[in-house]
Amino acid sequence: MKIVTAEQAVATIRSGDQIYLHGAAATPSVLLDALVARAPELRDVRVVHLHCEGPGPHLAPEMAPHFRHRALFIGPNARAAVNEGRAEYIPSFLSDVPRLFETGLIPLDAVFVNATSPDAHGFCSLGTSVEAIHAAIRAAKTVIVQFNRAVPRTLGDSFIHVDQIDLAVECDVPPYEHLVGASGEIERRIGQFVADLVPDGATIQMGIGGIPSAVGAALVDKRDLGVHTEMFTDVVVDLVQRGVINGSRKERNRGKIVAAFLMGSKRVYDFVRDNPMVEMRPVDFTNDTHVIRSFSRMTAINSAIEVDLTGQVVADSIGHRMYSGVGGQMDFVRGATLASEGQAIIALPATAAGGSASRIVAAIKEGAGVVTTRAHARTIVTEWGVAELWGRSLHERAEALISIADPAFREALRVDARRLNLV
Repeated sequence: MKIVTAEQAVATIRSGDQIYLHGAAATPSVLLDALVARAPELRDVRVVHLHCEGPGPHLAPEMAPHFRHRALFIGPNARAAVNEGRAEYIPSFLSDVPRLFETGLIPLDAVFVNATSPDAHGFCSLGTSVEAIHAAIRAAKTVIVQFNRAVPRTLGDSFIHVDQIDLAVECDVPPYEHLVGASGEIERRIGQFVADLVPDGATIQMGIGGIPSAVGAALVDKRDLGVHTEMFTDVVVDLVQRGVINGSRKERNRGKIVAAFLMGSKRVYDFVRDNPMVEMRPVDFTNDTHVIRSFSRMTAINSAIEVDLTGQVVADSIGHRMYSGVGGQMDFVRGATLASEGQAIIALPATAAGGSASRIVAAIKEGAGVVTTRAHARTIVTEWGVAELWGRSLHERAEALISIADPAFREALRVDARRLNLV
């Protein structure tokens, strides 16, 4: 291993190479900025990553001749590039991403990593994001690491050794913060409906945004909750400090919060630093349906863009326009429904576009992607109530879903349902 400047580290990248970026709040911005500064010298460098925080300078329109992003999940900074054809999207279950590298389906010339400096034993912690980075490091020809003094040292399967590293750059750049605004009335109503479904002793999975925050606020009277999730944010810290989350009734990893990555405020990063309660694990563990179903009261809480009257859940696109990705929704929906007392909840506002469009629809938009099929969908929640779909016919599903649509759209939905012979 050599310690070099960022400029020297990225000098190893050649036109036509394919590289993987450490994701989420761990985006290796020092290395990425140095690479983008070399853009005039490079052509068709393919940059693979999941959601990455930060401005994403490689995604700017003028970078198109130099960098070709290949998205495994589409974050906000990549949406325009993907939808304008300047970047590509690779649909994949999050649990499958490590195998794409291990099998060579996505070969890697280099990987950019954001980690702590080595400890006395030569180990560096991967900090806020483990996701698929271990598989990427094993597959890459060159491993380039930011030894970042600001990265929190997390525990679990979160370490790489200096023997795995080719080049390192020293820096001091805090993880990107992802702040969520206050929940509105709609989110609070959804949060309460969801919380009412969560039993004491449940193991929960939920993501980031207004609805998860509202769910967290509504869970304050629950007891002995556990967490097994692909990611978590400030709401988990709140519930730990209130004594709601302690993991005491988890069937495995008892007492541990298990996650593959995390994003939030500095408070979250301070919470996870050297915290034995937090166990970081790769996505082929966190999102493995066999692992997920082992929690008897596994409760998966996910979101959607729209749901049709038969229960098809659209979560990655708005019509033909790509919005996010398959991610881990199906991993957790299937895993939770296989658990003995598990629940798979899809929570979404009843309307979009300032109330002018219903998210409960007779037919999904042309080009929209069904992430959770009608056979997998179980429980749908809006601010107007809860629709239970499992074991229900299409007629019964349509009635239940119309009942939780915004009242302004129910009659039109009923007309469409009659036309489609669903009621």
